[in-house]
Amino acid sequence: MVLARRVRLVVACAATLAVVVPLGWLWQASRLPPAYSVMDMGYADGGRQHHGDHRSGATRDITSLVADPARRPDVAVTLVARKQRVRLASGREVDGYTFNGRSPGPQITAVAGQLVQVRLVNESVPDGVTLHWHGVDVPGGEDGVAGVTQDAVRIGRDFVYRFVVRRAGTFWYHSHQLSHEQVAGGLFGALVVRPARPPAALDVVALAHLYHGVRTLNGSETDVTVPAPPGTTARVRVINTDNGPTPVWVTGAAWRLAAVDGTDLHGPTAVERTAVLVTAGGRADLEVTVPPGGGSVRVQIGGPLSVVLGGSAGVPPSARPAATLDLLTYGTPAPLGFDPAHPDRAFRYEMGRRPGFLDGVPGLYWTVNGHMYPDVPMFTVADGDVVRMTIVNDSGEVHPMHLHGHRAVVLARDGVPATGSPWWVDSLNVEDGESYDIAFLADNPGIWVDHCHNLPHAREGLLVHLMYENVTTPFLIGGPADNSRE
Repeated sequence: MVLARRVRLVVACAATLAVVVPLGWLWQASRLPPAYSVMDMGYADGGRQHHGDHRSGATRDITSLVADPARRPDVAVTLVARKQRVRLASGREVDGYTFNGRSPGPQITAVAGQLVQVRLVNESVPDGVTLHWHGVDVPGGEDGVAGVTQDAVRIGRDFVYRFVVRRAGTFWYHSHQLSHEQVAGGLFGALVVRPARPPAALDVVALAHLYHGVRTLNGSETDVTVPAPPGTTARVRVINTDNGPTPVWVTGAAWRLAAVDGTDLHGPTAVERTAVLVTAGGRADLEVTVPPGGGSVRVQIGGPLSVVLGGSAGVPPSARPAATLDLLTYGTPAPLGFDPAHPDRAFRYEMGRRPGFLDGVPGLYWTVNGHMYPDVPMFTVADGDVVRMTIVNDSGEVHPMHLHGHRAVVLARDGVPATGSPWWVDSLNVEDGESYDIAFLADNPGIWVDHCHNLPHAREGLLVHLMYENVTTPFLIGGPADNSRE
């Protein structure tokens, strides 16, 4: 009897160790060092090259990739970041962050070709702050990603960003230090770049944001009403600053989708009783004309709130249309400027999910090509490469994928080729079970984040980098500046 009990005890201990020891090893192996470079994490993926060899050249520090330091700015702005109560336009107050005492922060407006200079001052954000220029192809050293292109700006410090806005379009800015907290809390604003000769149209910005469960447009809990005489054509710039996609539709008139993510579409046609889906981080410019006979037009953003254009005879809200605009076929084709059929590099970005440990914390985490953060690919390219990427989502949830520093063209969805206008994106909505083929020209040297813009997902490991050969960074994740990993 005693021997039997001892045998059972030994077996139980052995079984326990068989479970605990591997879990302990996984826990220990997942612990992130207090400071590390994104250049050292994961594994290099150079894609497959169809022709040519790796290009050689002098090593460039990312801090050298900046705008002409001798050029005077055309637009100069100072943004002061604070942690404080946010007073919405309705008078409601919520805990959060502000730029210059308000949220959204001040709209920055420029003309294509101008040099924009923004001085960021951290007055009271305890974890530090940066500014990322979402959708703008800034120089590599100006991207505003803590631990990659700069250190987070600590309280009492400042940082000056300088970049030329080469393309007209709708963009936005936001913090990229603990972005899953700071963007949700209010550290964001609109950036509008107008063409040198803007069309004679009313220009309206509609920033959609959720503050602690409160839906807003431009910081207001109510509709945004814009007076407009009959026959006025308006360009409504919808910017989705939230973590999930939102549908947008028009009630009271036909409309055209003029631009996506800051790039005009080619040959857009008028549509009615149709919604367009704007992914997290994405932008959509809708062109709509107030009826000549008077009345108003309602641009509904997500349903509860609208931009109302026109007179006092308000058109009531309507339910979301059954049809959703398919950008794979909308508009007419146009030249791309490069040949995606013969890429220099080809990558696969496959998203999944599995249980595991991230920095010692157990959970259900995202994977990239079967690997969990930080053991994820570093996609490596050379300046001038044509790059093709296949994005596959088998993770169980939708992911709005955002590539910094570049715009990519959608070639196909689920193997079906695009036949409409070139569909250029920097924020692409990838539903569970979908796959996309995209392509872009590697023409902006740097080290660029390519991540899910559902920002908690990025925090949970759905984040990789695109690195140009011979570009290095001195900055570290963690370290004395306590730079966050997303």
